[in-house]
Amino acid sequence: MKLIRFGAAGKEKAGLEWEGKQYDLSAFTADYDSAFLAEGGLEKLAAWWQDNQANCPLIPPGSRLGAPIADPSKIICVGLNYSKHAKESGMEIPKEPVLFFKATTALCGPNDDVMLPRGGDKTDWEVELAVVIGKKASYVEKEDALDYVAGYTLHNDISERGFQLERSGQWVKGKSCDTFAPLGPFIATKDEIANPHDLNLWLKLNDELLQDSNTSDFVFDIPTVVSYISQFMTLLPGDIISTGTPAGVGLGFDPPRYLKAGDVMELGIDGLGVSKQKTIPFSK
Repeated sequence: MKLIRFGAAGKEKAGLEWEGKQYDLSAFTADYDSAFLAEGGLEKLAAWWQDNQANCPLIPPGSRLGAPIADPSKIICVGLNYSKHAKESGMEIPKEPVLFFKATTALCGPNDDVMLPRGGDKTDWEVELAVVIGKKASYVEKEDALDYVAGYTLHNDISERGFQLERSGQWVKGKSCDTFAPLGPFIATKDEIANPHDLNLWLKLNDELLQDSNTSDFVFDIPTVVSYISQFMTLLPGDIISTGTPAGVGLGFDPPRYLKAGDVMELGIDGLGVSKQKTIPFSK
């Protein structure tokens, strides 16, 4: 299944993309959130859909898509998880996963505008595969880790490098500005993705292909990452783990290249669709 949320920001409704069409699932559930996943919502939805598909209306054409999960308790990101990206960043390949948080207030829809932050002039792009947790996970063994995954989605881990690297402290400052986490267009449940470790992912800036790689280049695979994180914190249903970006970010160019107002990013991952964001100047 491919779960979508549609409607105005803050008023999204639950939907489903099925065989190229988008359906309104308001009759089944108000939203996709932690409680939905914790209470076996995916299994219940699969059964309900078989009996009710014919009665579900299509969503209005041109409807805005929101982030496909509502109100996750946390967004955990994995840094330097592609060897070539670590090299272009001038950093060593890590011996353990490098973790940092991204504020949940950065979440936005997959095609929403990305606002350049006040005081920043080094805003960068990062196409990433994101993992959505399906049930509470604490001290999970690697061999069991995928049992805790609900599905996968596309994430653009927008980063203000000046805040991240030049303002001391942790990376979270450069990762958490409003609109810095375009997510979606949908969550694909695990059965939709045969092998998450063999997915092409790419990003274009103004139609120029800048990132073009495959998740087979992970330094740490998904079971390792899920298990590792669960040793330090409890993962809750709906939590997002963003698994890192491949080479081709603006920071890695000589000289570096950063986003400016009017730029358009387009990105995608095999089986997880495509998203597109335009950058706009800061405004309150």
